[in-house]
Amino acid sequence: MDKVLYAVAVLAALGAVFGAILAIASKIFAVKVDERLPKLTAALPGANCGGCGYAGCQAYAQAVLDGKAKIGLCAAGGAESAKQMSAIMGVEAVEVEKKVAMVKCRGRHHLSKARYDGIADCRSAMFVTGNGPSACPFSCLGFGTCTTVCKFDAIHVIDGVARVDADKCTGCMQCVEACPRKVIVPVTYDADIVIACSNHDRGAKTRKVCDVGCLGCHLCERECEHDAIHIVDNLAVIDYSKCVSCGRCAAICPRHLISDSNLRTDMDEVPAMQR
Repeated sequence: MDKVLYAVAVLAALGAVFGAILAIASKIFAVKVDERLPKLTAALPGANCGGCGYAGCQAYAQAVLDGKAKIGLCAAGGAESAKQMSAIMGVEAVEVEKKVAMVKCRGRHHLSKARYDGIADCRSAMFVTGNGPSACPFSCLGFGTCTTVCKFDAIHVIDGVARVDADKCTGCMQCVEACPRKVIVPVTYDADIVIACSNHDRGAKTRKVCDVGCLGCHLCERECEHDAIHIVDNLAVIDYSKCVSCGRCAAICPRHLISDSNLRTDMDEVPAMQR
């Protein structure tokens, strides 16, 4: 019995000694966490959307703390997150211009060259005839790959073409990355003049596949007094740094393709082509 008690006592003593050693070691080798890290993380929305280029909000906060990333990359948090992070880091507040995604296509107006009955995924549909079932090689395929990656319920397929709700869009641009045809692009939230087309074919070819595609006719370019719109590779492109939203290009466009409104208004009055 004495031997058992002795053994228990020895084990208890050893446990106490090793416990003390571990406690001391934890103090000596402890990795100090910068108190600003949790504050930076809290300043972010917690969406973990990856729009900043990092795995999540905490990873981005750590990168800012380490000087590896600049403040203002969080599209979901926008100006408010940038302001809070700037205050925490003790630097001048960063101005963040809100940008949202826009689908440069009004897809239900184009012809189809094949029928696709596979899974609802644009990347899968791209295997049909080598570039997808639509006759226009630059159109929205409308199978919703973009909707599956959006964490903010900001993009939906309506009448066969993806549409963005600018009020819900945070600008994370995950849909931009997911689109296999690259018809989704970032634009300034309050842009009044938009061109919903990505077709770079010549006008004669565009006419054959789409009722509303840009013809590259140069009328808008000649009408603009501010040098804000040009035909680049057969497609009208707006330079928003010069655009004053006068709407003259929209008024003269023979296809009524240029919208003089804002991102929350769609122009779908043109009847769809027979498919």
